[in-house]
Amino acid sequence: MRAEEQRLSELRCGLARNPALPISLVDQLIASGDPSALLELAERDDLSADQIHRLARLGDAQVVIRMLDRGLLPPAEVDRFDPQVVIAMADIAPVPGDWAWRVAANADPAIRGALAATTYLSADVVAALADDPELEVVAEAARSPKITEALAERFAAHSHISVRRALACNEHAPARIIVALAEGRVPAAQLCAACDGSGHWLAESWSCDGMHQDALHDLDYALTLNPRTPAETVSRFAAHPSTYVRWQLAIRTDLPQQNYRTLAQDPAPGIRGDVAANPAIGEELIRAMADDPSYDVRRRLAHNPAIPLDVLACLALSAKIGPTLLPRIAAATPAEISELAASTVPAIRMLVAERHDLASHIVDQLAGNRDAKVLKSLATNPALSEAQLQTMVAAHGPRVAARVASNPSCPAELLMQLARQSPPVHKALRRIAEHPNAPAEALLVCLADEQARRIAASHPVLPVAAIIPLLTDADVDVAAAAAANPSLPEPVMHDLAAAA
Repeated sequence: MRAEEQRLSELRCGLARNPALPISLVDQLIASGDPSALLELAERDDLSADQIHRLARLGDAQVVIRMLDRGLLPPAEVDRFDPQVVIAMADIAPVPGDWAWRVAANADPAIRGALAATTYLSADVVAALADDPELEVVAEAARSPKITEALAERFAAHSHISVRRALACNEHAPARIIVALAEGRVPAAQLCAACDGSGHWLAESWSCDGMHQDALHDLDYALTLNPRTPAETVSRFAAHPSTYVRWQLAIRTDLPQQNYRTLAQDPAPGIRGDVAANPAIGEELIRAMADDPSYDVRRRLAHNPAIPLDVLACLALSAKIGPTLLPRIAAATPAEISELAASTVPAIRMLVAERHDLASHIVDQLAGNRDAKVLKSLATNPALSEAQLQTMVAAHGPRVAARVASNPSCPAELLMQLARQSPPVHKALRRIAEHPNAPAEALLVCLADEQARRIAASHPVLPVAAIIPLLTDADVDVAAAAAANPSLPEPVMHDLAAAA
């Protein structure tokens, strides 16, 4: 596509996103047949039934699939056959039997494989795909939610480990067969992705001496992924030679505490970090992990909803938690909040300041802080008054500017003041550009910033005299955003649609 054609297509997409687009222009864009614009139109919530059906007739498979996914187009109303559309339909509702069989006979194994794993495919079609000559199709059939016990037994004894591995991920497979995959390994597999010459991407770093060790480790990983695999079956993997198996095990919440204690001593910090964040670990282990040498592990521990507040208070000093609302703080009682807000340690007060449902006296107490980190965390609280926000900005300027500009209650006058800061705070300008209270003058300032310009171009308060020149901006993203601006005059929309 030539550059000018691409630009016109982007402008059509911007118009298609415009919430103020007249019905007549929606119809005109549908008639244009521009694939990208039709896909944007499929995201609208104001389409009539007639427009939905015309989109389904004129749009490509992706348009139909998007409307199916969004519930705009009922599967029963799809009146054309397309393999990709049928696959999308089969994940939402049963499809006509002849359509399913036609897709199952498609020459492309990727198409047959995608069909095999869909939610509402009939069991007889799944059974037929289980006999497909292509291994990848058989493996996808092993993932099918419609798997029968007889089919599961066949897949569990398949000569290729890739099929067994696919079955190991299937939450609908009988539990006894899943357990047998972990414990029996009988009959022994003959092939794996490392030794069959298929060049599968999973096997790029594998080797095979005939024992398929790497592939069997991958099978164990799949078993650990499956929540239907009993805890007693995977609990023996706590000392597994594969890092990936242990890592996946670390996030399960149904293991004995001894397994978590073993994993908490793992040499891989990432594994210890997932254990630290796991809400199933007990208080004894939480307290022990607070001394982990990795700050990232300690940071993950701070996010554990079961962490005692005294441990969290200690971690606040060293774990580099940052401005985020921790689960334990979100669940804290009013008495606990009062105690934490009165702490002499700024890092602890900072954690409390992230809550937006604080009592007014706690908000006022925290707003009286002089510490920039505390005020930065508090700055997005909509309960803050204009005077309190002004005080923050006067005391700490650029350090709190972006957070203040993100506050939904930030008044227009303060947003204007933040926009005029010199040197400019680029992150603050991006927040101002998307703020509903932003005045026109502040948005005009935002147009001078490369990233904020793309956001401000679609802001409905931006003056029309500024929007129209943006339609020819050198940055096509800016031009498309201007086309999506609901304040764009209707005659300009018509002219733009006609030109495009």
